[in-house]
Amino acid sequence: MKMRPSFPDSFTRRDFVRTAAVTAAVAPLIVPSRFFGAEAPSNRIRVGHIGCGRIGQSHDMPGVANAKLADVVAVCDLDSRRLASGKANVERLFRAAQLAVPTIDTYADYHELLARKDIDAVVISLPDHQHAEVAIAALRAGKDIYLQKPFTLTHAEGVLLRAEVAKSGRILQVGSQQRSWGPNEQFRRACEFVRSGRVGNLRKVEIGLPIDPTKPDDPEQPVPANLDYEKWLGPTPKVYYTEQRVHPQGVDRRGNPDVASRPGWLRNESYTLGMITGWGAHHFDTAHWGMGMELGAPLTIEGKGEFPTNRIWNVHGAYHIELTYPGDVHMTVSDDLQNGIKFIGDEGWIFVTRDGSATASDPTGTGGKLKWLDASNPKLIEPSDKLAVQFPHSLSHHKNWLECVKSRSQPLAPAPVAHCANSACIVSWISMKLGRRLTWDGKAERFVNDDAANAMLSREERAPYGAARLVKSMPA
Repeated sequence: MKMRPSFPDSFTRRDFVRTAAVTAAVAPLIVPSRFFGAEAPSNRIRVGHIGCGRIGQSHDMPGVANAKLADVVAVCDLDSRRLASGKANVERLFRAAQLAVPTIDTYADYHELLARKDIDAVVISLPDHQHAEVAIAALRAGKDIYLQKPFTLTHAEGVLLRAEVAKSGRILQVGSQQRSWGPNEQFRRACEFVRSGRVGNLRKVEIGLPIDPTKPDDPEQPVPANLDYEKWLGPTPKVYYTEQRVHPQGVDRRGNPDVASRPGWLRNESYTLGMITGWGAHHFDTAHWGMGMELGAPLTIEGKGEFPTNRIWNVHGAYHIELTYPGDVHMTVSDDLQNGIKFIGDEGWIFVTRDGSATASDPTGTGGKLKWLDASNPKLIEPSDKLAVQFPHSLSHHKNWLECVKSRSQPLAPAPVAHCANSACIVSWISMKLGRRLTWDGKAERFVNDDAANAMLSREERAPYGAARLVKSMPA
């Protein structure tokens, strides 16, 4: 059994090493001076958390604390109640991990946190529309970054951020944690099986993603005294405040801010594109990994989707997308498919999804009839240490990032790879919005002869915010 010949723009481990070497030659990976010297191995990385919401407190803060390689010395949030809660959460996590609780300073303005020379790295756990600007500011301040997915809200922002990472020599890991999913590591194993030829010639890939509900618009409300709503909106249009648009202002049974419920911004196209990037950033990344297309791109995209007319919860509902990739590989993305990724070849199929984990879109954690690692023939997923293609093992995405901050090696989900996965999501969304077939030039990163589609690759930024405005005002 053999896979198809490598695609012209496919991405192998050898390519990755070569790309990393070229990147290092152009912009050497910068090591903080205090990591050198006789005592360097004992020096812990000093981290600041920017964003103390649901993902920050439930995923990113535990990930950093449990890695036991860093001290969190600062937290930042535009909501003062969440800020206090975030600091308390970090202290709790360090005590639970039996670590000395560091002194943690709090900031309402991320610029003040970034100005601290003693902070080596930051975790950015913010809404999608804030990713690019804050990440570029952090790079300009000399910080390594763990950035929540998706990479950026718009394609144009992704191009800017990818370039900034390359110029900076900093380590940036995107939160595509399926690359470090444990303890079964099924996503890595599935991609190794497919890349090693277990399904024969790869013909088709199917991605199942959930959808978000909608509801009528809530009326305007007074802006809470604890929230800097103007800065929260950032580069997006000025619109009235209502809790439905931002994040919950309620409290839990202990009187702490509600950081467990899904925030309303996840359903508004000013701040996110919906599940096509929310879950799609994960599944497209895994699909590209298994296809050997981590730096590749689709050739054509044809999508359709249902979009509510509400102004607030207006992200897509049901949808269906067909993409073609080099090597005549066809991809289908639909909410009608079981949540996960299926690789289909001429000698069978392999399916992979998350294992027994309840999510807001799948409360039971079961997902469907196929198991978290399944195949048309059990032999296709039999373990082996002799696979032709094998990837690095990681059971902690945050630990992988922190280890790379120390070693200056490339992490498992670097900027170029994350941008390509996110770009596939974004061009799919554009096709859904336009409801027609589009042709994509992956090298030029433009649609072919389609001004309307190309106009949707970027958005106007509200002054004084925005990644493009920041880059123009602070030339490297």
